[in-house]
Amino acid sequence: MRLIFFGSGLFGEPTLRALHGAPEHEVALVISQPARPAGRKRTLTPTPIAQCAEELGLPVDTPEDPHEPEVIERVQQINPDAFVVIAYGHKLKPELLDEYLAINLHASLLPKYRGAAPINWAMIHGDRETGLSVITLAQRMDAGEILARVATEIGTQETAGELHDRLAAMGPDLVLKVLRDEETGRIAPVEQDESRASSARKLTKADGTARFDQPADMVRARVHGLTPWPGCAVKFGEHTVKLMRVRVKERNEVEETPGTLRLDGTIACRPGTIEILEIQPPGGRIMSMESFRHGHRCEPGMVLEPV
Repeated sequence: MRLIFFGSGLFGEPTLRALHGAPEHEVALVISQPARPAGRKRTLTPTPIAQCAEELGLPVDTPEDPHEPEVIERVQQINPDAFVVIAYGHKLKPELLDEYLAINLHASLLPKYRGAAPINWAMIHGDRETGLSVITLAQRMDAGEILARVATEIGTQETAGELHDRLAAMGPDLVLKVLRDEETGRIAPVEQDESRASSARKLTKADGTARFDQPADMVRARVHGLTPWPGCAVKFGEHTVKLMRVRVKERNEVEETPGTLRLDGTIACRPGTIEILEIQPPGGRIMSMESFRHGHRCEPGMVLEPV
C-alpha cells in the first residue's frame, strides 16, 4: 500500500520504521510538526518523527498547518491508499481526509481515556491493564470506529515512560494487521460505546505532586504515572525532591501522620506505607534512596508534603 504517515512524537517511531521496512508498503511521504526550540539553549529541533524520516531517507514535510493548499495538492498527487496517523498533534479536517482511509494508533483501550495523556491517566487511576486501539479518524477526538485493539497488563513497578516505550513497540504489529485486513477486505469497524467514554486531558506541571492521605497503592500509582514528566514533586525537609519510583510495603493502617518518614524508612500513607526506591534531588540526577540518604538529612519524623 502507498502510505502517508502523519506523526510527531516518539510514540510513532517504531511503527514508521516497521512500515518503511515492510516490502508490501511504501511510505511515500511523512508529514510532521515544524522544528521547535528545545532544551536550555532553545535550539531549533526537528520532531523525533522528522528526524527518523530523514534517517530513513523518506521525504518529509513540516507545515505549520497540514491543510495548506500546497500540502493538500501534494497529497492528491501522491494519491495514497491510506493515511497512518500517530501522535501528530494536529486535527485533520475533511478537506484533507477526503476519500482516503485514515487510521490512528491510540495508547488506550478506547473508548476509555480519549485525549492527550491516556498512558498517564490509566496509571494514575490505578488501572491494572491498558493497551492500544487502531481507529478511523473522526472529527471528535479519538471517537472514530475501532478497527483493532490489544490489551496488556500494567506492571506494579512500571513507570509511565516505560509503559509508553512498551506500548510504542507493540504498535507496528497492530497497525500492520489493520492494513492487511483492509487489503483483504476483512476490516470490520466497530462503533465506540459512548456511555463508556472517559477523557485523559494533557498533564501540566501543576499535576506533578502527590498527597499521602490516600491509600499506598494510589500513591504508588500516581508517582509512577507522573514519571518521567512532570514528575512527582514533594517537599522533603528543606528541599523539593521528585519521587521517581516507589514500592508499596504495607496496606494496613499505621499510626503516623500521612507523609511521615518512619523508623523503618517507609512513608506513612492512609492506609499503608510506601518505600522510596528512586528519587531526584533539585538539579541532580535520579538516584537510589540509599544514595540520597548519604548526602541529605533523612530523619524519622520528617514529613513529606505535597508541593
